[in-house]
Amino acid sequence: MQVAITCRHGSIRPELREYIARKSEKLVRYLDQVSEIDVTVEFEGPRVSVEMLVEIVGYHTIVAHVEGEDAGATFDKTLHKMEQQVHRYKEKRQDHRRDKTIAEVLPTGDDGAQSETEETE
Repeated sequence: MQVAITCRHGSIRPELREYIARKSEKLVRYLDQVSEIDVTVEFEGPRVSVEMLVEIVGYHTIVAHVEGEDAGATFDKTLHKMEQQVHRYKEKRQDHRRDKTIAEVLPTGDDGAQSETEETE
C-alpha cells in the first residue's frame, strides 16, 4: 500500500509528514482492500485544506475533505471522517445474512422419521 502526501502553496514539517503517513496507514486495519492513500494539504492564506483519497481495489475512491486553521488538527478531523466512511463502506459490503437458511438447519419430516425408526430397530 502506498501513501502519497502532497503540499500545495506551502510545506509541512517532516514530523507532521511522518505523523500523516503513520496514521494514514492505520486505515488498512479497518479495510484490507486499500490500494493507495493520497493526502493533499493545501494552504490558502491562514486556512488549511486537507483532502484524503482512499482507493479501494475493485471499487472506487472514497474522499474526505476538511478545512481548518491548523494542519495537524485538520488532518485529524479528515482522518476521523475517512474512518467513518470506510466503516460505513465495510458495513455495506458485509453479508449480514445467516450462513444457512432455516430450511437447511431444521430437519425435514422424512429425515426425522428415518432416524426414529433406525433407533427403535
